[in-house]
Amino acid sequence: MTVITQIEDLRRLAQKRVPRMFYDYADSGSWTEGTYRANEADFQGIKLRQRVAVNMTGRSTATTMIGVPAAMPVAIAPTGLTGMQHADGEILAAKAAEKFGIPFTLSTMSICSIEDIAAHTKAPFWFQLYVMRDRAFIERLIDRAKAARCGALVLTLDLQILGQRHKDLKNGLSAPPKLTLANIANMATKPRWCLGMLGTKRRQFGNIVGHVSGVGNMSSLSSWTADQFDPQLNWGDVEWIKKRWGGKLILKGIQDVEDAKLAADSGADALIVSNHGGRQLDGAESSIRALPAIVDAVGSKIEVHMDGGIRSGQDVLKAVALGARGTFIGRAFLYGLGAMGEAGVTKALEIIHKELDLTMAFCGKTRIDQVDRSILLPGTFPT
Repeated sequence: MTVITQIEDLRRLAQKRVPRMFYDYADSGSWTEGTYRANEADFQGIKLRQRVAVNMTGRSTATTMIGVPAAMPVAIAPTGLTGMQHADGEILAAKAAEKFGIPFTLSTMSICSIEDIAAHTKAPFWFQLYVMRDRAFIERLIDRAKAARCGALVLTLDLQILGQRHKDLKNGLSAPPKLTLANIANMATKPRWCLGMLGTKRRQFGNIVGHVSGVGNMSSLSSWTADQFDPQLNWGDVEWIKKRWGGKLILKGIQDVEDAKLAADSGADALIVSNHGGRQLDGAESSIRALPAIVDAVGSKIEVHMDGGIRSGQDVLKAVALGARGTFIGRAFLYGLGAMGEAGVTKALEIIHKELDLTMAFCGKTRIDQVDRSILLPGTFPT
């Protein structure tokens, strides 16, 4: 039996248990995957200052993200097809997040619907919105998020067009999977996953199928989504969505200081420094490298969060030290979900929290709100 002590253990287990096309969908980037790798690797160059003879009792990682109490400065990121990593995946991840005391964000491209999450949780969750050409559909999505008492809208700005991910094309990615000989043979080696999928009715994009005229199954959905991501998305749309929503708004996908200034001027409550997990512009700067300049430019005007490459509590601490008020994890929780369902998501959160707590203590801090750049060795972090 595998003793799980780190996120990497969960990744290996997920790779064994999840069909190849869905594991690859989560664990890949665009083109050469250079930015995807840099997101994780660039954390390693940031070195911590160890302090000693400091009273380490009474530690707390508790904080707030856009005013929402969080057990640690971590939220679950919106990830598409989560319910294909494990049956009812979004529901299970939302329940784990609620029990742990951190925010959960549901993707527009989720398998479980907004209503599914609302029915299985009590804490207000966040909803991530993609801007589609069908504005009436967007209006209905926003209204459904309001009806579900979502606590924030996370508007993704970096998916106007889709970056190419070679593995998805080679695997013939679809939800549910196409029953080719290769896919059937691969799924036959994943009996735990197959049994779970047989036991749920949730196998399609729950926020879309049945909510768009003419889209009632996967074949009609494919043609609809191919034309729906809107390359004309602009800051005027952000203003329109902000007014329609009326609640807390987070802008996701900011990598450039100029865009960060526009985000701050938009009246949004927070921005997320993000390159979409290295899945869009390959060759872009890693999120952790982009973070400090954005914090310096707009951190006094808008709450700055980040995602991309976080695989440990040490990574969370480094991001907070560089000015992030919160972080989002995507692959780290997906590995746990694919490996062990809800228990795996909980395990991922426990691992990250323990690493965050202990590392914070080794750096001489007992509260997360005390953490700043002083815990980092000068010259080892991006400026």
